[in-house]
Amino acid sequence: MPTNRKGDRRERELVNRLDDAGFAVMRAPASGGATQRELPDVLAGNGESFYAIEAKSSAGDPIYLTGEEVQALVYFAQNFGAKPRIGVRFDREDWYFFHPGDCYTTDGGNYRVKKETALADGTDMAELVGDTEKVTLAEATERGTATTGDDADDGADEGVRKLLQAVADGTLSVEEAADALA
Repeated sequence: MPTNRKGDRRERELVNRLDDAGFAVMRAPASGGATQRELPDVLAGNGESFYAIEAKSSAGDPIYLTGEEVQALVYFAQNFGAKPRIGVRFDREDWYFFHPGDCYTTDGGNYRVKKETALADGTDMAELVGDTEKVTLAEATERGTATTGDDADDGADEGVRKLLQAVADGTLSVEEAADALA
């Protein structure tokens, strides 16, 4: 099957999945070079979360995006008021999503997502649409001790909270927040 037909089918699949999750969603008809304006492949929102998604699929090889594609995605998302996300789907796997700042950047300025990275570190569909929340073992342990202490909320640092909110909103990448905390 030609790559563009498979990509179109995958984008329609993503649109349908987001629609089923209660999002208002549209596939940008001018994505993929049909216009001079750089548009994301999919726009989705549910009144609380708004996403501009660049969707890519692969049989198993790493997925590459040019630096220009990612810059255009981030630019559009910021101007539109959406969170930029790179959505990747490998054959026989589900969709996984990344903030552009969380993707590996090659020496040439391009972006790469490997299948094993997507499975290990990507945000799955359920988490993206708000059905579940990814919690690491360290976070679960920390939450358990924080809720049992008398001063659970008294020691919270407002600056850290603001950084975490910026990461959640998509205005900061995890690396940018980590650099700010260092």
